[in-house]
Amino acid sequence: MRKIRKIIRLAVEGGMSKRKISRAFKVSRPVVSQYLSDYSASGLNIEEVDRMTDSELLALFEKNRRRNKPKYRALVKLFPDYVKELKRAGVTRHLLWEEYSRKYTRGYGYSQFCYHFQVWKNATDVRMHLDHKAGDKMFVDYAGEKLKMVDPKTGQETAVEVFVSVLGATQLTYVEATMTQQKEDWLRSNERAMWYFNGVPAAIVPDNLKSGVTSSNRYEPGINDLFDDFAGYYGTVILPARAGTPRDKALAENGVKLAYQRIYAPLRDKTFYSLEEINEAIMPLLERHNDKPFQRLGISRRELFEEVEQDELKSLPIERYPLKHFKELKVQINYHIELRDDWHYYSVPWQLKGKRVRVIYDERNVAIYYDNTRVVQHRRDRTRGGYTTLYHHMPPAHRYYDDWNPERFRKWAASIGENTEKMIVKVISKRRHPEQAYKVCLGILSLAKSYSPDRLDKACSRALDYGIHSYKRIKNILENKLEKESLSVLEAGRQINEHENIRGSFYYE
Repeated sequence: MRKIRKIIRLAVEGGMSKRKISRAFKVSRPVVSQYLSDYSASGLNIEEVDRMTDSELLALFEKNRRRNKPKYRALVKLFPDYVKELKRAGVTRHLLWEEYSRKYTRGYGYSQFCYHFQVWKNATDVRMHLDHKAGDKMFVDYAGEKLKMVDPKTGQETAVEVFVSVLGATQLTYVEATMTQQKEDWLRSNERAMWYFNGVPAAIVPDNLKSGVTSSNRYEPGINDLFDDFAGYYGTVILPARAGTPRDKALAENGVKLAYQRIYAPLRDKTFYSLEEINEAIMPLLERHNDKPFQRLGISRRELFEEVEQDELKSLPIERYPLKHFKELKVQINYHIELRDDWHYYSVPWQLKGKRVRVIYDERNVAIYYDNTRVVQHRRDRTRGGYTTLYHHMPPAHRYYDDWNPERFRKWAASIGENTEKMIVKVISKRRHPEQAYKVCLGILSLAKSYSPDRLDKACSRALDYGIHSYKRIKNILENKLEKESLSVLEAGRQINEHENIRGSFYYE
């Protein structure tokens, strides 16, 4: 429209010929003549043209042409079908013009055909964005204005967010209220929109919201890890709206504007006491909006969607997206990472100890990545202080201990004596890591070879009396033959040796 205004001004005020204007703007001379003819028929002066909006000026041109030219009236009847055809893959305006020309041999040339179509399209109350193919994009955003709910006990008002999603080709719309714009609410709203549409678009176009976009950049915006993983799960991509480019998010903004008119306004005098009540009230109004026919197409968003877009959307997965979390962690010296959400430990190959790894986990699984490669995936275990260890992650020297288990140690100890069995049970229960307990158990049980099973069982009895569960202390009892001494003698010896410079066990607790 800026070009049309300049053409009119150069002809009216500058006195430039149609031929020169044609060369200057690289527009055919018949099209320039058509523009100037429309201007002359309007009866306006150049100042009045400058004050009119683009859509008002185009509507005036169209009105004059519709009244005066039967050929134009015949063409206009085809436009609603052309809107639907242009949504289909591979269909272009030039193809439609070729089909039109074969049927109407004295019809318009291609330039005039496109011009009249553009005038007709822009003169409608709801502008159809014909550059979006069916199944191509889903535009998403939050409304600036919020809805409110009231706490029935305190009467306190809480503002809630309103999420709006619009399919680019047919403008089928989804609206819902959520408590926040945080990551989980954001993902679930995008997800519910796709399930409402019963399909997945090729791309999701958000505004630069932090829940979806970590850094705004015209050429390579940063996508939030969780949002990116969500898109991968659904087989779509994220194409953030370019900063400073209103056209990229025009559909979402128009969807928000219509939500104000067709959802907010009817609900303005209602009081809601929960988020569920708000969404229950939104749904019938949303359905009415989607079923309302476009002014000139004579077809609703829902009907247009079912006719040209529904089959172009990709299939939904069987299950909804499992919400994931992302962390960068350092592998501990015992080749495990600590997931502090549950205070549980998961193994990685022992060669990665000391390295930083990326951990992605959800309700069911914990996946660990190094150098952009997944090295292991564990089933999530919420046992506090527990270890999930894979045998092949251990270094060769440690795999020996993995061949053991508490029951095997208990049976071995029981074959030596009752006190030895009690000692082994205590040792296993008091060590955080099984491998650490197994080393101590092997050390204690091996003392039976050097000092006899009977002496070891008595030494364990003495150690248990004093709350000792250490290999070194039990060996010390055997070396000094203290297992034969009575408790009174040991107590006496202990009292004689005690003085103010000796630190008791409490010092190390």
